[in-house]
Amino acid sequence: MSESTGAEEKRQLGKSSIEPHSNASSTGWHDEEKAQDDTRQNSIAQDSNNTNDLQHIESQSLAGSQLPPPPDGGLHAWLKVFGGFLVYINIWGFTLAYGTFQSYYTFTLLPDQSPSSISWIGTVQGWLLIVVGVLSGPLFDLGYFRSMLYIGNFLIVFGIMMLSLCRTYWQVFLAQGICMGLGAGLLYIPSLALVGIWFERRRAMALGIVMSGIAVGGVIYIIMFDQLIHKAGFPWTIRAIGFVSLGCALLSFPALLSGSGMLARPRKRRALFDNSAVKDKLFLLFTLCTFCNFLGYIVPYFYIPTFAQQKLGSSQSVSLYMLIGALAGSFFGRIGSGLLAHYLGSIVTWALCSFTSGILALCWISIDTQASFIAFSVFWGFLSAALVTLPSAAFANICPDMSRLGTRLGMSWSVSSIATLIGSPIAGALLRTKPNGETDFLGPQLWSGICLLVASGCLCVLWVVTKKKLNKGWLI
Repeated sequence: MSESTGAEEKRQLGKSSIEPHSNASSTGWHDEEKAQDDTRQNSIAQDSNNTNDLQHIESQSLAGSQLPPPPDGGLHAWLKVFGGFLVYINIWGFTLAYGTFQSYYTFTLLPDQSPSSISWIGTVQGWLLIVVGVLSGPLFDLGYFRSMLYIGNFLIVFGIMMLSLCRTYWQVFLAQGICMGLGAGLLYIPSLALVGIWFERRRAMALGIVMSGIAVGGVIYIIMFDQLIHKAGFPWTIRAIGFVSLGCALLSFPALLSGSGMLARPRKRRALFDNSAVKDKLFLLFTLCTFCNFLGYIVPYFYIPTFAQQKLGSSQSVSLYMLIGALAGSFFGRIGSGLLAHYLGSIVTWALCSFTSGILALCWISIDTQASFIAFSVFWGFLSAALVTLPSAAFANICPDMSRLGTRLGMSWSVSSIATLIGSPIAGALLRTKPNGETDFLGPQLWSGICLLVASGCLCVLWVVTKKKLNKGWLI
């Protein structure tokens, strides 16, 4: 009789552990982390009953790789936001600052290479950043996020230091394109998934803060490059940037690893490819939206300095500060879009920003003065920021099983990475030289604007299908 009663109590306890109520949401992660520590230390007999109960909660909540309800706040949750912010300073900040290198390589380091060839360095870096998500998503689900953090940060810092020694195109391609791209890819999905697991109601806001690190990193690296390149030369300028990157990496480790011991436990092994995703209309529509977005999104960031120098006659320093203006605008745009998505929904806000960014890219065609181009750069950064910030928040809302979030997000981003790979080289190939020797940027301008307008149309379809399938209101 007593044994059956005890079994019934355990079943009730296990059932309550996976129901999303307030106490479980706020304390479940802390209790489970404590339970693991107590088990490893062979806690004393008087606490053994509590430890066994907590272990039973873990086994129930992790059955089928299910995770406890997100705490949606607390010290460990916000430390994940801070750690992700530092990671994004390195991985996306350096990628969006590539316009600085595009200009320097074109006019100084690699003048014998075409703009399209040089842009392949930055796009391969961005492509690897995303496509490695195919591997890093399942690896995260299997609990290898610690190894991914260590190896990814090492490859980024190592790649930057090797870049300081480069003199030829293939050397730059290997160091900046391949090595840094692989390292960034190992960090990309884990930094997003950790925040997605710890937040639900405030997920869009938390991801907005994380991704604002893109702007902060870009601004820091561009200013360092501009201030040091003429004083210290290319090698030591890059090394100085490498030391800043190393500092961010070292600070991110304790922030991202704190309170995440439960995620390192062996869980149900997942396939690299989720077959059910290809039959999910929402997944397919989401992937199409991000693909079209990435075809046009990064083009202005790559060509702002080149356009300013070749079309408007700006100095190298002024052209770089125009790119800084775009990244500074994106800092406020990422936070602002996250706050707006908290009230309007991620998909609605994403669609609005994609549409306005497409219109702004077409307005770029008429710009012929430095003042108007500075205004364009700032507005571009502000409006287009949501095109990177909001997709992750939107995907978490349409993913049917949070335990497969890493795998599915990796699958989607891997397809979208092809757009990142080919978008800017296509834009570079569309550059034309007029009979008077002036470069015509009409092709890249039309390419960017049209791709973003197509993406906004796809997002409208995604919103309609999501509203019907999930039976939600219009704020999605």
